[in-house]
Amino acid sequence: MSRNNKKRVIVIGAGMAGILAGIKLKEADEYDFTIYEKADRVGGTWRENTYPGLTCDTPSHHYTYTFERNPEYSRHFPPGAEIQAYFENTTAKYGILDHISFNTEVTAAEFTDGCWHIQRKDGQTDKADFLIAATGVLHHPNIPDIPGADRFKGALFHSSRWDHSLNLDGARIAVIGNGSTGVQIVGALTGRVQIVKHFQRTAQWIMPMEDGDFSEEEIQLFRENPEALAEAMDVETYNHNVELYTQGITGQNPELAKTFQQPCRDNLENSVHDPELKERLRPDHEPMCKRLVFSANYYDAIQHPGAELVTAGIERIEPEGIRTNDGVLHELDIIVLATGFHADQFMRPMTMKGLHGTTLDEAWATRPTAYLAVSIPDFPNFFMLNGPTGPVGNFTLVDIAELQWDYISQLMDRVNSGQCDAICASHNALRAFDAERLEAAKSTIWYTGGCNSWYLDAEGIPASWPWNYRRFVDEMNAPKWNDFDQLHAGDLNNA
Repeated sequence: MSRNNKKRVIVIGAGMAGILAGIKLKEADEYDFTIYEKADRVGGTWRENTYPGLTCDTPSHHYTYTFERNPEYSRHFPPGAEIQAYFENTTAKYGILDHISFNTEVTAAEFTDGCWHIQRKDGQTDKADFLIAATGVLHHPNIPDIPGADRFKGALFHSSRWDHSLNLDGARIAVIGNGSTGVQIVGALTGRVQIVKHFQRTAQWIMPMEDGDFSEEEIQLFRENPEALAEAMDVETYNHNVELYTQGITGQNPELAKTFQQPCRDNLENSVHDPELKERLRPDHEPMCKRLVFSANYYDAIQHPGAELVTAGIERIEPEGIRTNDGVLHELDIIVLATGFHADQFMRPMTMKGLHGTTLDEAWATRPTAYLAVSIPDFPNFFMLNGPTGPVGNFTLVDIAELQWDYISQLMDRVNSGQCDAICASHNALRAFDAERLEAAKSTIWYTGGCNSWYLDAEGIPASWPWNYRRFVDEMNAPKWNDFDQLHAGDLNNA
């Protein structure tokens, strides 16, 4: 298939995971590969999201590839623009740009005649021996259906489509949604604009964070001395704490969960002074039941004279603003929908078809799932980075993607070495994995904590990895070959 007799790989998406795949494929020098990216530059989440206050909740130097640490971060928790710059610089440094086809959206993929046939939005087609989905998780905006939205005379947009042409001076702004995005926007805009009205449907626990600056002297030291950066990172201690955290949220150690929950409770008690406001901000579920929101300034911001917490439900949007169900019209200039994403879409709306004519929608008729989050039965030589049932929200996605790539590369090597022509998880392996996962999920705080969150699937079961960090590391260390269908040309021809 490839002109140089190397097996061909197509990677879909040039965000964090797609860039990683490209670097690793180039390093291996055993494959001919192309990365298809529907946008005009790399970055994924960090390209799409540019709203005020955008910050990652992973400590800066841990939100990097392990082989390419970044001494340039200016703050203890990395601002979004600096993460985007890091991925752009890393892509250029490792020579991956030449392998990326920008403004190229994949609309369909079908496995037939022993390979993947790709359909692009521009009408062009392509073929590959391996197909890698690095499409991300949080990239399909969730736009709520609010009556009257089309009648609003001001600006209305999703947080991932921030309109930087707007003059915010003196603006009256509504932020709908109070996950991490909404909290960050409120924290960034309060005191800068005339009024920020934060529309809260469900109160969230806020984990305090100290987001200080790195001094110029520290940054220079990190540039010149990688050992100093490694010492500051203290990866061993960090991973130990991640292990403890995952033991807490997965129900393995309830006492650890309480240890992580208490700072959230203390933060509310000690930071909010008005008793009535404090009760309106008090969640009705356990801390960590939803993805924790980290903020150094939200409670200060929401108590500022230039901010208002609105807990009445939204009845409709009118030309002048938002009418809540208590009859109040909140006059506004800008409405920001910080309402999250459809986390269950993954590659969709791209259509996919595997062996026996099996479609992705049929494979996921009950819920999106994949064996160890990387492989789907009947979809040979197709692998996912940060796919369904993975530990999204448990620990850094960069760490997850690197571990998954090491696993996926072993599956690809099986084919590349000639031991088989195609490989995918078996139905029995996925059934056993899902049965164990669903049972374990019922012990996690996402299930027992009494809340509704994007972690839950359509049946109310947490869709994320329900075990600790160490188990994920161990599972990714080496495939259990008996859990895979290792197919040969005859098998594929008869499929």
